[in-house]
Amino acid sequence: MSLEDRRYIRWDAEGVENIQPNEAEDIQAVADQINAIQKAQYNNHRHCFGGTHARTQGLVKGKLIVPDDLPKHLKQSMFEHGGEYPVVCRYSSEPGDPGLDDRIPQPRGFAIKVFNVHGDMFDGFQDIPTQDIEFNSTPALDLATAKTTREIVGLRIKYGNDQSELYKQLEARDDTELQKYRDTVRNTHLESTRQYSQTAYRFGDYVCKYCLVPSSETQKKLYEETVKPDQHESNILSKWLQNFHGAHDAEYLLQFQLCENLEDQPVEYAGKVWDAEKYPWQTVAKLVIPKQDSFNYELKTFWEDHMRVDPWHGLKTLQPLGSPNRLRRVVYPASSALRRKMNGRKERHVKSMDELPGDDNPRASL
Repeated sequence: MSLEDRRYIRWDAEGVENIQPNEAEDIQAVADQINAIQKAQYNNHRHCFGGTHARTQGLVKGKLIVPDDLPKHLKQSMFEHGGEYPVVCRYSSEPGDPGLDDRIPQPRGFAIKVFNVHGDMFDGFQDIPTQDIEFNSTPALDLATAKTTREIVGLRIKYGNDQSELYKQLEARDDTELQKYRDTVRNTHLESTRQYSQTAYRFGDYVCKYCLVPSSETQKKLYEETVKPDQHESNILSKWLQNFHGAHDAEYLLQFQLCENLEDQPVEYAGKVWDAEKYPWQTVAKLVIPKQDSFNYELKTFWEDHMRVDPWHGLKTLQPLGSPNRLRRVVYPASSALRRKMNGRKERHVKSMDELPGDDNPRASL
């Protein structure tokens, strides 16, 4: 059966989302835990950062290109018509420590804020023409449900400085392999790193996960370039990015994987990878990033002090689905509110690229 003729599950079909008992309590507990992590980091740095993805590795501007000739089943939401959208993107390391040494293997993140997006937005953002899209370098999310997140974040807070004891606690769980995977990821050049949504989203009529695939030959060749702790500096990932973007254009394919079987492709539990052999990735757009300085101090400070990416900021036709995403709807604003309060800053919902600073600043050397 062709990809166009498959029976994809509608986003509002019975069984797509099932809220578990006590989820609201678990979500509020996680919001409090994340705030506690932020306060601990504030004590170290005297500046408050996000509770996750605290370390900025780079910021770049580019465009998202949607072709005119997508097949009908992929003409969904903002991809219904061809066009080009300006974007700003942030590379990050996932943990909540902004001073985390790049030589320590951990999941890495990528976030896109897309401008000039119009349609039916979520409440509070009707007059903000942007769509936020976030990614992680691991295809499965270890914080797979709200309940799991509360348990695991609690363990990390309690045993974060004692890995052997933390591992004892993790090894007593049924999801040990999933929870320990983050410490074994390949520590590679971020420009060659594939990124994943991890969680499920509405995709117009359907349900999806999405990913971002490095597509230029220059980026692909960098996959074998791994961090060597005895040879590289603690900020090697930012340096590699700055060197790459200063000399090369970058291209990524934005691909979507559509849900056909809720038992095999769960929405509520984000700890399972959807089998790409059974449910192929399908390209919907291309991200193009021209040569530029990827570590502009002014833009970095502006993003960290005033901006954030939140998948609930955008179109209702790209609604985040499942327990981890319902958690984000509460935790992200709580984390942002604490950052602004402790840093004496205001959150800004940037509406266009013209509001972003940093274009006139000379290249900074890391």
